Amino acid sequence: MKISDIEVIEFRTWKTGHGTRWGYGVEGKRRPSRNAITKISTDDGAAGYALGGNRAVMEQLIKPLLLGEDPLDREKLWNWLDQLTSRGPKLAERDMGLVDCALWDLAGRVTGLPINKLLGGARDKVKAYASTAPNLGPPEVYVEHALACKQRGYKAYKIHAYICWNPHTAQPAPQLPGFPREDLEVCRAVREAVGDDMVLMLDPYGVYTLEEALWVGRELEKLNFYWLEHPMIETRMEPYRRLARELSIAICSPEHAPGGLFSRAEWLLQGAADMLRTDIYYGGITGCWKLINVCQAFGLQCELHMSGWAHAQLLGAAPASTCEYYERGLLSPGKDDPQAVPYLRGIPDPLDDEGNVVISQRPGLGLDIDWDYITEHRIR
Repeated sequence: MKISDIEVIEFRTWKTGHGTRWGYGVEGKRRPSRNAITKISTDDGAAGYALGGNRAVMEQLIKPLLLGEDPLDREKLWNWLDQLTSRGPKLAERDMGLVDCALWDLAGRVTGLPINKLLGGARDKVKAYASTAPNLGPPEVYVEHALACKQRGYKAYKIHAYICWNPHTAQPAPQLPGFPREDLEVCRAVREAVGDDMVLMLDPYGVYTLEEALWVGRELEKLNFYWLEHPMIETRMEPYRRLARELSIAICSPEHAPGGLFSRAEWLLQGAADMLRTDIYYGGITGCWKLINVCQAFGLQCELHMSGWAHAQLLGAAPASTCEYYERGLLSPGKDDPQAVPYLRGIPDPLDDEGNVVISQRPGLGLDIDWDYITEHRIR
């Protein structure tokens, strides 16, 4: 079996909201949007898929490298792709991750097994936490939303408060300075409302200085928050070393530092975080799985960033002592359950009544693609 083609299938769908010049998006009118699926085909008719893809990158960098290779040689191909992320013509880690996910999906479809079983299999459900959209409004909005999530069955709730947003003017704002006092007002109000039996976390998304992060962290310790995630800019490791050393609340990072597995291993060695953070856009399923095993060896947690089919499969293969939670979001009032997109049948993270995500046992990633929709909306 050899790789015979790699293509990016582009199609139109719809989205709401738009980005601001400071990065974070805001809700807005429904408008057309481009989507894509990366498809890796073989000479015997097998294929694997991943959501997303850059056509130019696949044509110019990936296809010349991988055509004619055995798609089951994922480790060899992963190392080849990793080399391209560090030298010219440079490959983005995101694109590397998509190719790796498609190769894993192909392997699952060929064997008839879900990826969680190919990786070894550990559990068929994972505890979920409700992860809020940012900038929902004043504290009472977060309180109402947290109570609704608790009623829905969630046992944990993560707050994204005011990120690139001024809560006093209700307008976009630069990343720094942040609004730590206003963030804490939200945290205090939510803790008082949900009681002590709900796990709470805060993700400020890098908007604090070291002094602000220390102050917020100490206040969160009084509120019995589980972790403080990505409180400062992640290109500077020394502030994180000091923060992790001085606080008892767990510091969960790095969320978006480049370098995938390798940079996160350095964070571990430097004591810059208590829990490591990664996702498939920093090395794909292979890169995430390597980091999960590193964390297990050192007795640390590896909490995957955000939701999706690949993350659900990874968590189904990992023990709860290393990967405790699935991040289900981003949620907002009236939208406490992720909705299926029109080009897929089903969602990656159905929630049971006890706040657990049920892991798909369909082959590969578990994608059930509506090809009729994609054909009708395809961009030629």
